Amino acid sequence: MRKIEHIGIAVKDLKTSNALFKRLLGSEHYKEEEVAGEGVNTSFFQVGETKIELLEASREDSPISKFIEKKSEGIHHIAFDVEDIHAEVLRLKAAGFEILNETPKDGADNKLVVFLHPRSTNGMLVELCQNKNN
Repeated sequence: MRKIEHIGIAVKDLKTSNALFKRLLGSEHYKEEEVAGEGVNTSFFQVGETKIELLEASREDSPISKFIEKKSEGIHHIAFDVEDIHAEVLRLKAAGFEILNETPKDGADNKLVVFLHPRSTNGMLVELCQNKNN
């Protein structure tokens, strides 16, 4: 793992949260994107080398909708940038981590993504990200 790629924050309303984070960080979000397969609309802010990803449910059965229903708004996941997502999945699986999707899938911001189950990471959803261009 090379660095923290982004911190994902579940929000009820993307427009309201974009305004809040603009005031907090002193800059506009640089991108909004829908990830239809996950039922989520995203917005990204750059903070140094790390990003903040705001996640709003686009349908009631999405993981973000369920997260907010159970826990309210807040930190949803932490994402790590990896050079070779397939090698990292093998390494982490061998180390005893529970992988939610062993086959990388398309994520926001031109990434391939894999998630680790919170049961195996002290209650925090962990995302591995690799640029599709790698």
